[in-house]
Amino acid sequence: MKTLLLIEDEQSFADILLRRLSHYGYRCLHGMSNEQGLALAQEHQPTHMILDLKVGSENSLVILPQLRALLPQSRIILLTGYASIATAVEAIKLGADDYLSKPVDTKTLLAMLVGETKDMEVSDTNIMSPSRLEWEHIQQVLKSNDGNISVTARQLGMHRRTLQRKLLKKPTSE
Repeated sequence: MKTLLLIEDEQSFADILLRRLSHYGYRCLHGMSNEQGLALAQEHQPTHMILDLKVGSENSLVILPQLRALLPQSRIILLTGYASIATAVEAIKLGADDYLSKPVDTKTLLAMLVGETKDMEVSDTNIMSPSRLEWEHIQQVLKSNDGNISVTARQLGMHRRTLQRKLLKKPTSE
């Protein structure tokens, strides 16, 4: 039987994803933290794993080498709302088989889980525009600073009012 371990701290997203995947024959397990995920991996030996990049205040890249060493034949996919080339390269180097940005459709996720990425077409809808990437990055830094505009602006190297104007704009759907 195919066993899937999801390490994800957002319960509502995890519930939706696990419900979807269980319909496709996966026995699903859910860890809310890196520690819980490692414990579940050791106990249940999953055949597939999906890791959120940001799990609470932790980064799941730190447990990738441990998971790969523990389960070398398992398929590991890193899933993130803050996709970047740098983290994608690092994730692959540390042992991930694939890297996807949220939101992800079921068809793409299932193809990644079985390793059928060679035949997949890259569509324009899967590529984020520069303005969308900027918005995602600003949101990530703002979240890490608990919503503090002044600290976030300093970290991003911009004036506080410039950041406030950028936050007022709706993110593009591109």
